[in-house]
Amino acid sequence: MKRRILLTTLGSYGDLHPYIAIALGLLRRGHAATLASSPFYREKIESAGVPFHPLNAFAFDEITPELIRKLFDPIRGPEFLIRDCIMPALENAWSDTVSGAEGADLLVSHPLTFATQLVAEKFHLPWASVSLAPMSFFSRHNPPVLAPAPGLWRILGPSLLRWFLSLGKVSTVSWVKPYHRLRKELGLPPAPNPLFEGSFSPYLILAIFSRELATPDPDWPAQAVITGFPFYDNDGSSELSPEIEDFLNAGPAPLVFTLGSSAVLHAGHFYTESAKAARLLNKRAVLLVGKDTANRPTSLPPEIGVFDYAPYSQLFPRAAAIVHQGGVGTTGQAMRAGRPMLVMPFGFDQQDNAYRVEKRGIAQTISRKKYSAETAAAALRKLFDDPKVEDRAASVGAGVRGENGEESACDHLEQLLH
Repeated sequence: MKRRILLTTLGSYGDLHPYIAIALGLLRRGHAATLASSPFYREKIESAGVPFHPLNAFAFDEITPELIRKLFDPIRGPEFLIRDCIMPALENAWSDTVSGAEGADLLVSHPLTFATQLVAEKFHLPWASVSLAPMSFFSRHNPPVLAPAPGLWRILGPSLLRWFLSLGKVSTVSWVKPYHRLRKELGLPPAPNPLFEGSFSPYLILAIFSRELATPDPDWPAQAVITGFPFYDNDGSSELSPEIEDFLNAGPAPLVFTLGSSAVLHAGHFYTESAKAARLLNKRAVLLVGKDTANRPTSLPPEIGVFDYAPYSQLFPRAAAIVHQGGVGTTGQAMRAGRPMLVMPFGFDQQDNAYRVEKRGIAQTISRKKYSAETAAAALRKLFDDPKVEDRAASVGAGVRGENGEESACDHLEQLLH
């Protein structure tokens, strides 16, 4: 039966693309799927063939380098995101979600679209929550790696991690006061912290990442299911531009350097040092620098190509190695491509994602503070000098390609509807 489904999401392309993939899957099955997100994504969503609904759930109209700098602060970034960016817009998000959910049979939330859960509870609608990365489960059996001091978290042990999580729940209570206040005004009962277990739907949690990145731990909620990555990376075209095609065809497989769609706004010297690293290794390179002209190094040789954007699904499989920020979307694309990678995490889940792919033996990790031409070249050389890295990366790639994240997610959503 045709059902009406509202999906809500916020954030970067890594947050948007999997929701587009799932919405397209639902539309192919004959459902009426609508994607609610920030108004500046309207054109991108509608051009993909997905109905759009505006969701004004972010307190800032413009994404600036200064805003990104605050968001990726290793200590204050999460608090700034929740307290200053999300909570001031919560009532607007509630109103937009109510209008978007009119006549809906099912809601699908994002970890930052807190109003979706409120609408589901208020109007007695089934809803599914989404976990984009393994870190969101905060498993005591497989403790996440957090910034700052990423090396500390792996040695804390279950008891100390339990203490840390308890401290985190207490220390973040003030961040989400508007959420609990709105619940009370709506006549909804008290609920757990929405940044922790309160974010999980009691009906279905879609863990939209690959089993090659993580498998369920004993303390995951029983309603959590791993679907695989739902991939989508079109940005006007699903093909490489003629300029990139010409560059790729002109010589050996290049290194690819990218910072996704958010960290690229706070790149610093990443691209300048990356170009130098490629020259130290005597390798060709592709730099995906975004639209900020400050990211474009000057006086580059023809062996280094500079481009704004390219669909990862088309570019990554043709790379010698991929250097990126560790966002789960970029990490998933690099895993699917079956290529070695070097990760320079910024914040949030990126440090944990980096640890997981390094543990698989397909990646190296460098902190932002230590990233330079020399350290990047040394880490890449270490990857190239170990022939087993290439084999492991290819094996992981085959595993990821064997999954079908969007179809699996749609299957589980339909089961919930039934």
